[in-house]
Amino acid sequence: MSKQYNIAVIGGDGTGPEVVREGLKVMDAAARRFDFKLAWTPYDLGGDRYLKTGEICPDSVIAELRKFDAIYLGAIGHPDVKPGILEKGILLKIRFELDQYINLRPVKLFPGVDCPLKNKGPAEIDYVVVRENSGGAYTGVGGVSMKGTPHEVAVQNMIYTRHQVERCLRYAFAYTARRAKRNTLALCGKTNVLTYVFDLWERAFHELGAKEFPGIKRDYYHVDATCMWMVKNPEWFDVIVTENMFGDIITDLGAMTQGGMGIAAGGNINPEGVSMFEPIGGSAPKYTGRNVINPLAAICAGGMMLSELGETAAAEAVEQAVMDATAHKIKNLGAGRMGYSTSEVGDLVARGVAG
Repeated sequence: MSKQYNIAVIGGDGTGPEVVREGLKVMDAAARRFDFKLAWTPYDLGGDRYLKTGEICPDSVIAELRKFDAIYLGAIGHPDVKPGILEKGILLKIRFELDQYINLRPVKLFPGVDCPLKNKGPAEIDYVVVRENSGGAYTGVGGVSMKGTPHEVAVQNMIYTRHQVERCLRYAFAYTARRAKRNTLALCGKTNVLTYVFDLWERAFHELGAKEFPGIKRDYYHVDATCMWMVKNPEWFDVIVTENMFGDIITDLGAMTQGGMGIAAGGNINPEGVSMFEPIGGSAPKYTGRNVINPLAAICAGGMMLSELGETAAAEAVEQAVMDATAHKIKNLGAGRMGYSTSEVGDLVARGVAG
C-alpha cells in the first residue's frame, strides 16, 4: 500500500498561491512516479484574511498544523498591511510554536543560470547554510523606554542557551556527514566582538565536534570574512553553521550568487516534528495574477520537503528536472522574462519529473 503524507498548504500573499500551485503540480508528478500519495490541506493565512477578519494565525490553526507531516508555504507580505505584522504573526509564530529550530538553505548554482561572480560556475557554488532558527536577537527579548523623546532607549538582546546551540550544531555536523562532500563544517560567528555569545558557540562547536563527529573537519570564519569568501571563493565552503541573524543575512547573499531569489529555497526544520518549506523570495505583489512569476524556488522548496519526508529519489528527480530546465530551456529567471509563463514552467518541470 502506498504511503500517504498529509501536507498543510499556505499559499499566502501576492504571487505565493501561483508559485505554490506549480510546486503542487510538480510534487504530484513525483508522487505518481515514485508511488506515494500527497494529501493537501489549504489554509488561507495571510494579508487578505487579516484585513477581512483581523486574524493572523490563531492558536487553533497552530494546533492543527502540529498534526501534519509538513507545511508548504508560498509567501507572506501584503502591501496593505504594515511590515512585521504578518511576518511575526505567521512566519515567526509557526517557527517558534512548532520549534523549527533549523533553517536549512542550500546555495547551489544550477547549470545555465547566470552568476554575478566572475569565473564561478556550478562546480564552485554548491554549499549549504545551517542557520539556528529559534534564538538570538529575533526572539524579541528587549524593549523600549522613553519612546519619542531625545532620551529614547531601545534594547534587543541576542540570547542563546547551551541547549539551543548544541542541538543546532549537532544537526549541522550530522548533515555534513550525510552530505559527504568535503566533510567540512565551518562556524560563522564574531568571536572578536560578540565575545559572550560566540564564546559559547565556539566552545560547543569544538567540544561537540571532537567528541561526537571526529571525522568532520572544523573551520571558523568571522561573519564579515564569510561574506567576503562567499563572493571571492565560494568553492571553499561545504556546510556553514551560524546563529539566527547572521544566517538571515548571509543566506540572502548566497541567493544572489546562485542566481537570485527566483531559484532559492529553504526549509524551517524540526527534525523531531513538523517542518515548513518555502521559496526565499517575497510575495511580489505587483506581479499577482499575471502568470509571469518564476516558480522554480517554490518547486525546489517542494523538492526539499520530499527529501525531508524521506522520499529521496523523488526529491532528486525534482532537482534534476529543474536543472534540466535551466540548462536547456529557461535562460532568464526574471519575472516576465523567462520565455515561459508561470504555469508553463510548472508544466515543463512536471514533465521532467514524470520521466
